[in-house]
Formats: sequence, C-alpha cells, structure tokens
Amino acid sequence: MPRILENFIARKTEETHKCIFLLSYSALIKKQKMKLQITLLFVLLNAISGIAQKADDLIGKYRLPNKLDVEIFKENGKYFGKIIALRNFDDGQTTDVNNPEERKQDTPLIGLQIINNLEYDSKENKWIHGEMYGPEKGIVFHLKVIEIHEDEIVVVGSKYFFWKTLVWKKIS
Repeated sequence: MPRILENFIARKTEETHKCIFLLSYSALIKKQKMKLQITLLFVLLNAISGIAQKADDLIGKYRLPNKLDVEIFKENGKYFGKIIALRNFDDGQTTDVNNPEERKQDTPLIGLQIINNLEYDSKENKWIHGEMYGPEKGIVFHLKVIEIHEDEIVVVGSKYFFWKTLVWKKIS
C-alpha cells in the first residue's frame, strides 16, 4: 500500500477516534447534567418539605406559666390554640369571668379557643401575626412564637408598647 494512502487512512482513523471520543464525552456531560438536575430537584423538594415540617413543629400541647394547658392545631394554613386543662388556673377559675363582654362571662374555659391566626414566616423561622386572649385579665394581645425546642417553645406577647417573653413547656 502506498505511503500516501497509509497516511490518509491513519489520519482518518485518528479523526474518527477524536469524533467518537467527543461524542462519548458529550454524552457523558449530558448524563452528568441530568444527574445534577435530578439531585437539585430532590434537594429542592426536600427543602420544601422540611419547611412545611418545620412550620408544623408548633402543633402540640403546652403548659403555660399561668397553669393553663393549651393544644395548638393547624386549620386552613394558620395555627390556633384552645384550652384543654386548667390545673388550678387563677385560683380555680373555670369560666371566663373576666371577659369584658358580660354575656361571655359564663363561658367555660375548657375548650375555649384563645390563640388565633398564627402564621409561619419561613424567612424568619417564626410564627407571627397571632392573637391570644388572656382569660385571667380578659384582654387580647399580639402573639408570636420565636423559638421551638424539643421540650418547650418561646413566645412573645405584646400589647401597645409592652411585651413579655415566656416559655411554654411541651406536655404529652
């Protein structure tokens, strides 16, 4: 075989190998991109579900410093709370005697919804815009939950320029 023909075949063979390599490399890159996209999708979905789970970590039963036991629940994307036990609350008070509306003063405290409209703020990782009714004084104040721990939550109640930070113990 003439030398020119051998050189031509060698060059074409080398070019063919380069093309096959580039095609294989291109397919590998596409495969890696697809794996990365799938991984990112799973990470994003996990983060979203983690946010929802974090928001719902508030749901449960708590003992307040004033000896009320409350159950926090979720309804229509917001969080609410009702009294489930009194534990000798306010020297034995069992009805809403301090309510400013006289017609409600005979309302039993057990089952009374005292926490309303808490919303989870995922950026701040806090529950905000809530209201809480304090049956010991018959007043409504603003409520936010600023921390959740395994056995307690930290809340801030405020009225006008006054605020107070309290710890509610988780109960079973």
